[in-house]
Amino acid sequence: MAKKDPTDLTVEEKLKTLYQLQTTLSAVDEKRELRGELPLEVKDLEDEIVGLNTRLENIQKSIDEFQSAVTKKKGEITDAQSSVERYKKQLDDVSNNREYDTLSKEIEFQTLEIQLCDKKIKEAQVTIEEKSNDLAKTQQMLEDKKKDLDDKKNELDEIMEETRVEEEKLKEKASELEKKIEPRLLTSFLRIRKGARNGLGIVTVQRDACGGCFNKIPPQHQLDIKMHKKIIVCEYCGRILIDPELAGIKSETPSKEEKPKRKRTLHKSTRKSADTDADK
Repeated sequence: MAKKDPTDLTVEEKLKTLYQLQTTLSAVDEKRELRGELPLEVKDLEDEIVGLNTRLENIQKSIDEFQSAVTKKKGEITDAQSSVERYKKQLDDVSNNREYDTLSKEIEFQTLEIQLCDKKIKEAQVTIEEKSNDLAKTQQMLEDKKKDLDDKKNELDEIMEETRVEEEKLKEKASELEKKIEPRLLTSFLRIRKGARNGLGIVTVQRDACGGCFNKIPPQHQLDIKMHKKIIVCEYCGRILIDPELAGIKSETPSKEEKPKRKRTLHKSTRKSADTDADK
């Protein structure tokens, strides 16, 4: 038997199919809710680990730069010490005061350079030590985050394994139902559902009110909904409205409150005559 074209369906059939799709998608949502905040927590941990790895790289790069600077300064000290020794030897061969003063100034300058390099080396070593401590703390933090990530992933995998089969079946059912709905109506329904806080794109009428936003529905609209002649949407929230009976739900009718029994009261004159008879 050939499948019925979605555009040929009656409004009643369209509403029924839409409500079945909503029920199926809501069941999928419930399965996903079982995972709670775990997917977000896993994503946050993964982002933190990426950030920590970047931080480790930057710290290590900085340490390498300072170590390279220390090595360079040590080389400058060696050169300066060699110059000092050479100038001191030349002092023995000077022929006048001018040459002596010049060599003395060079020795003094190179000595100051050595002292300055020593100071720079000490400062760099302090910085290297601080950054090494920071590196160790960051590495420990990274290990802790990796452990947390493994635990969260294992927990998430267990939950997903429990619900995967049922969720796949529900998704297949939803896919089949979507094929029975005309594209324009399906697009509208999915857009409404996406914008709704609780994911409901079609709702039943409950106690003369919208089952999504709970605002009162005008009597004329209620009548149109029960007639199943056209698709009616809530004028407040935009959700598609369906008659509870069409959705297979028994409509809730408020139970009639029993009127309190009125106590029978005797008229004043009657009560007096009753008391007189009793005295007799």
